[in-house]
Amino acid sequence: MTYCYVYIMTNKANGVLYIVVTNNIEERVKEHKLKIYPKSFTAKYNCDKQVYFEEFENGNDAEKRERQFKKWKRDWKINLIDEMNPSWTDLSINWNLNYNKLRLK
Repeated sequence: MTYCYVYIMTNKANGVLYIVVTNNIEERVKEHKLKIYPKSFTAKYNCDKQVYFEEFENGNDAEKRERQFKKWKRDWKINLIDEMNPSWTDLSINWNLNYNKLRLK
């Protein structure tokens, strides 16, 4: 089964927030960290720390949740992250990401 994820990237605690949906969270986070797209929002603002995510079995549900997050006030998003990850640690830090292999577009 393929899962979809809504996740939040940041540059530091209480810093810039980037919210997005994907069906391949490991590859997308790796792309943010490596700044594969140097003109992208995450590269420009150095958003390389994954501080929040939700998993969905249905892509439509994930997209709906992403749209919901993007309408929220900043304080609500901060509180959501604080509840799951009070220290704002990079949740992907212990993932075994293979930085030598990138997916092909």
